[in-house]
Amino acid sequence: MDKDALPLAGLKVVEFTHMVMGPAVGVILGDLGAEVIKVEPVGGDQTRRLLGSGAGYFPMFNRNKRSICLDLKAPDGLAVARRLVEDADILIENFRPGTLAKLGLSYETLSGANPRLIYCSAKGFLSGPYEKRAALDEVTQMMGGLAYMTGPPGRPLRAGASVIDITGGMFGVIGILAAVERRHRTGRGGEVLCSLYETTAFLVGQHMAQQAVTGKAAAPMPVRISAWAIYDVFDTMRPGEQLFVGVVSDQQWAAFCTAFGLTELGDNADYAKNNQRVLARDLILPQVRALFAGMRREDLVAKLETIGLPFAPITRPEDLFDDPHLNAGGLLDLTLTDGTPTRLPGLPVEIDGERLDLQRDIPQIGADGDALLADLGLTPERVAEMRAAGSIG
Repeated sequence: MDKDALPLAGLKVVEFTHMVMGPAVGVILGDLGAEVIKVEPVGGDQTRRLLGSGAGYFPMFNRNKRSICLDLKAPDGLAVARRLVEDADILIENFRPGTLAKLGLSYETLSGANPRLIYCSAKGFLSGPYEKRAALDEVTQMMGGLAYMTGPPGRPLRAGASVIDITGGMFGVIGILAAVERRHRTGRGGEVLCSLYETTAFLVGQHMAQQAVTGKAAAPMPVRISAWAIYDVFDTMRPGEQLFVGVVSDQQWAAFCTAFGLTELGDNADYAKNNQRVLARDLILPQVRALFAGMRREDLVAKLETIGLPFAPITRPEDLFDDPHLNAGGLLDLTLTDGTPTRLPGLPVEIDGERLDLQRDIPQIGADGDALLADLGLTPERVAEMRAAGSIG
């Protein structure tokens, strides 16, 4: 899609973020066409240097951004930051509560010079007794009930990706876009606050509602009573090749039994309705497990796809690099900051039948600093002085 045709083309975003939640807000806006300027400390965002499970944070959430390095504790660096925000549409930050305010970069201060500014803070908690606490994705998964629901009883387990950071960032984008729409009517910006804890609560709200409806607390997912009799992971003929299969309607049940020759099950009136099958799942599932255990996974997949049933091979993240569907347009060609080429998932939307292309590769540390400073009217000599003083990187 042409850059000028992107939905958020023309919006300027200044991003003071690190780790995942704040950068997730920025990468979504950038993918949608906004100009995103990432303000990093001199020497670069520490997220760039994380190891282990954090090694993928920076490359995944910082494409389509320009990088400038500023020392916000130095007067010249702070002055540049303020000038960047003077004509910005959106500011994103995810530092501890009060951090930017102490530097004179609060919403109250900046909106005085730029009343159209939309100021998004990504925090651990919304307003309330916990609002000053530090938080992490894993912290709020634990205290918000998600880890309890994910692991088996007595063994709380965080989800296998930064789901709260990312989803919380998505809610931040929703709030920002709502504020942009309101600004069309009022001419004024506003403050948007998104959070990890309340995001977690929203995600487990279905389990809270389950208790409200049934009077019984939801059991952790590994021991839950499923809403469907066949909705599970099955072993197939080859060791290690598993398959998830779901049969979630009476019509699918009939098609399933016919396709796999399960005549006795399909003809049994006691299993005709979904809730009957749920109550009889201890009788039904052993027969299905035995059937699948004698079949190759690829044969099962072919048959399930033909009859239109939900299924999924159990795969690992590294398997997605070779996934034919993702390679048809869902992966973006990127270059890691050490020069290594890779492919990573793009924004999971299509607009007018098109996926969103890469506009800017993952930025090197401060790669756009000189150009951005020139845009602000600073001469090369003045930039050299500021760099020598350590105000900019």
